[in-house]
Amino acid sequence: MSNKLYLRPTGLISGQTAHEAVSKGQAGLLAGGPVGFAMLEIVEGVPGKTGKSFQPFSDLASSDEPVISLLLDAITSPRAPISELSLERTRIMGVVNVTPDSFSDGGLHAGPDDAIAHAHMLASEGADILDIGGESTRPGSDPVDEDEEAARVLPVIEGLKEAGRLISVDTRKSAIMKQAVKAGAHMLNDVSALTHDPGSLMVAATSGLPVVLMHAQGDPKTMQDKPEYEDVVLEVYDYLGERIAACEAAGIERSRIIADPGIGFGKTLEHNLTLLRSLSLFHSLGVALLLGASRKRFIGTLTDVENPRDRAPGSIAAALAGVAQGVQLVRVHDVAATRQALNVWSAINC
Repeated sequence: MSNKLYLRPTGLISGQTAHEAVSKGQAGLLAGGPVGFAMLEIVEGVPGKTGKSFQPFSDLASSDEPVISLLLDAITSPRAPISELSLERTRIMGVVNVTPDSFSDGGLHAGPDDAIAHAHMLASEGADILDIGGESTRPGSDPVDEDEEAARVLPVIEGLKEAGRLISVDTRKSAIMKQAVKAGAHMLNDVSALTHDPGSLMVAATSGLPVVLMHAQGDPKTMQDKPEYEDVVLEVYDYLGERIAACEAAGIERSRIIADPGIGFGKTLEHNLTLLRSLSLFHSLGVALLLGASRKRFIGTLTDVENPRDRAPGSIAAALAGVAQGVQLVRVHDVAATRQALNVWSAINC
């Protein structure tokens, strides 16, 4: 494996300070958003064997090295709207699990009518996107039969379409994707980054819809048995880069790709924390970023909170850590609390 160069924006600033630094050529903006960066960590090598250094943005901005110029352009270029939804501010994706066994709310909204009512509530609380899932992918979960998954999610999508909601379908199966698109879904969200089902890549390409590519090590049944990495950040980054390239080769424009580092999917506590500290690196993929850390086990481990539904404060802290690094979308269960936190954060920092 040949050496590779990575750029991680650091020296993060926001508000008027960021705008003044940008106007003087001393900082750049993460994906054209409200968060600026005055420094960059330069990482060279391969996962597990790298050298690192730091340089001011102003020095690298005038670099004549093509790789650096390409990475800086990817980091700073504004992201295209997703399903006509502007990404100039952080967007909230509300979780609607139509399942009996999801880790945080399994069985609470398992029927179509309950799920539709819950989705409407999340939208009223400030969810910009509603993510409908009919198969739990929690650690240790078993696959769900295709017909059963369709019976769970399709009535909900159809019911929400009538109300004009922006709908994402959370599935690993090409047949479910195809039926969901026909039923009115506006976005595809695949925890396997379109690798679980050989037909998913083509369905996503022909749908014309935005697609979320998430990193996971292993499948849900075994992913938490013993996850290992030489360098979790660079390995997740490289994987997502490879999946983005595969999507582009299949005809999916980069402008409709969203990357998700997959917090909790084949990662230990330290892996999750390391990824959360390094989210700014993923802007150099040149796509919008989604963070899904809501109610996950690492929050319970850190706070000694066993019940996932009691992890809203920790979930908001994780979401704001992502927003402070320029993440464009956060996938959450506690929409009202997250919206309130984002409004206050934006008032202070934008």
